[in-house]
Amino acid sequence: AGAVRSTSAADFMRVNSGGVARLVQMAASQNPTPRFLLISSLAAREPHLSPYAASKRHGETVLAGGAGPMKWAVLRPPPVYGPGDRELRPLFEWMYLRGVAPVLGPETARFSMLYVDDLAEAVEKWLTSGSNRQYVFELHDGHPHGYSWGDLIDTVARLRGRPVHRVPVPAVFLKALAGLNTIAARVLGYPPMLTPGKVRELRHPDWVCDNTLLSKETGWVPRTGLEDGLRRTLQMR
Repeated sequence: AGAVRSTSAADFMRVNSGGVARLVQMAASQNPTPRFLLISSLAAREPHLSPYAASKRHGETVLAGGAGPMKWAVLRPPPVYGPGDRELRPLFEWMYLRGVAPVLGPETARFSMLYVDDLAEAVEKWLTSGSNRQYVFELHDGHPHGYSWGDLIDTVARLRGRPVHRVPVPAVFLKALAGLNTIAARVLGYPPMLTPGKVRELRHPDWVCDNTLLSKETGWVPRTGLEDGLRRTLQMR
């Protein structure tokens, strides 16, 4: 899915837009032209929030502008999680094992989620459906109104059979931590995950998706809800 960590907006653009441009150019020059599927990100819906989001939107624009007659589609998944996940799984494990949940966004914010197997099946369905609609599709786990932080924490609490204590993290603290982390990343040479842009993404109030068109176009239906997905991610019996 491209670059997800960097201290440089130029690096995001080089990979998430420039990489798409090169692939589109090669694919569009073939005869016959193939169908082209770009796995983007829901962050592309709000490109003003972060360099990452802007680069993902720019990659979509590059595809639409450079495809010519080539048939294409874009999938914009929300946060994707599963057993091999290195970004969200540590947070879920912290909640489950320690019974403490940092609340990183507004209590009123809502967001969709997607289990990794459902994303893989959505890709397979598009590839085999023969769909020629040139469109940007969103997708979620079948919960049409998304989840709040409270919903997520309550689900983990049910799985562990004990309460999970909520610890709201003030926006000002997150922003300060992100700024310090970005400086440290530049000095020490590691790609940071927590940046000012990522904080703006975390604090955004609406990351809810709509499955309707993708399901109608391809017949794809998600199979894994949040509780079952978390159980598999945490590798519970």
